[in-house]
Amino acid sequence: MAGVHVRIDNRLVHGQVTVAWTRRLGVRRLVVCNDDVAADDLQRMLLPQAARGLPTDVLTVAETLEATLETDVMILAKDPEDAFRLVEGGLKPETVNVGNVAPRPGTAYTMVTRSIAVTADEADAYRKLAAAGVPLVTQLMPQDKPAEFVPLLDRKGL
Repeated sequence: MAGVHVRIDNRLVHGQVTVAWTRRLGVRRLVVCNDDVAADDLQRMLLPQAARGLPTDVLTVAETLEATLETDVMILAKDPEDAFRLVEGGLKPETVNVGNVAPRPGTAYTMVTRSIAVTADEADAYRKLAAAGVPLVTQLMPQDKPAEFVPLLDRKGL
């Protein structure tokens, strides 16, 4: 399954990504895409080390859009706003997978699935992403059946 894969996952680089997803999708490179993370020298150093030898770049959204992305790459967006900015900037992924979004302390959130917390602002960003014509699904692990994400927001009143 060659191509550019986009996953929204605020944990960024972790075992589900580096073992299960990269193997299933044939990913040869990871790109962590978030302006704040890219500005943090410690995260720029540690995230590639967590990737178990897989080449990994930590880039801003603008740098990601400017990069020459070969096939077999997975972009890890920290939040839906990052994914929307990528699509708005011209990236055309086949789908965007909302993988795992842990609740952030101090925010008012709703658990949409057992592993995805969504604030009202994030719900708006997910809807803008879907309205841009990109299929938006949630699929925690490769063996799970993907589910359309917007109907899950609807069911939770977001």
